[in-house]
Amino acid sequence: MPKGENALVEWLRSRFGSSAAGVPVGIGDDMAVIDVEDNLVALTADMLMDGVHFDTREQGYDVIGRKAIACSLSDCAGMGCTPRAATVSVALPESMSMDDVKKLYEGMAGVADEFSCSIVGGDTNSWHGPLVIDVAMLAEPMSVRGPVRRSDARPGDLVYVSGPLGGSILGKHLSFTPRTELASQLVHQPGLHGMMDLSDGLSMDLYRACLASGCRAELDASALESVISDAARQLAASDGQSALEHALNDGEDFELLVTGTEALKNERFGLIAIGRLAPGRLGEPTLSIVHPDGRREPLEPRGYEHFK
Repeated sequence: MPKGENALVEWLRSRFGSSAAGVPVGIGDDMAVIDVEDNLVALTADMLMDGVHFDTREQGYDVIGRKAIACSLSDCAGMGCTPRAATVSVALPESMSMDDVKKLYEGMAGVADEFSCSIVGGDTNSWHGPLVIDVAMLAEPMSVRGPVRRSDARPGDLVYVSGPLGGSILGKHLSFTPRTELASQLVHQPGLHGMMDLSDGLSMDLYRACLASGCRAELDASALESVISDAARQLAASDGQSALEHALNDGEDFELLVTGTEALKNERFGLIAIGRLAPGRLGEPTLSIVHPDGRREPLEPRGYEHFK
């Protein structure tokens, strides 16, 4: 079996089933969805590790705690769900003081309260290793259409993103605002088809959306230039990668990836159209960039992937 998070998720899907009785959305989306007596309940879990998702040598515990909750809130936004409650489990380094731990939880509480999501429990352990935080969040669909899935994308859809991309390591990966407010507007639009949050980089997450929906994506080179963040350009000036590479592959932007009709171009949503979906075809690249002269360049998904 090949290594990599994508391969592992595919094996887990085949082993446990992408869905089961009473589970309309199983493994493979931002959240799982369970039918409890005709009420849909959405669940997500996010594990954050020191040295991977944050750095306790450089960042305050309150900032780290905020990110831990905000990542799960972003999953809720990506599925069009309203967060309701969370449990938090931690593996605390034995070197952490009680004041440090309180700062960690106060950081969580601040953003949880902002989004009306109660922290209702969890588990606490300590060990000789680094800080590890696992958040499990419960939510419910924002609209009668139910959760919005990445697999709901359709050929002919425009591909949108909700904001600039790349360079999040310069600060956005800690300070981002989960896009639940925008999601709450989009879920009532008949032109919305598919949606997910951008946590592992545009190229990787769009690739996953295409595989789930049986589509391929043709991205407009000129439009991509318009979503390159200032931070991506700043990094490009110092590390040898292009600003576009950062925008495509950096990850932890926590914007929304949206697919749907032209109607979503409404300026009140602030979405940026960057391409279009087409039917998936054997022998055709899943992702490609179309240049102004008509030249098509295959795009390899090179965003962040665990377990490689």
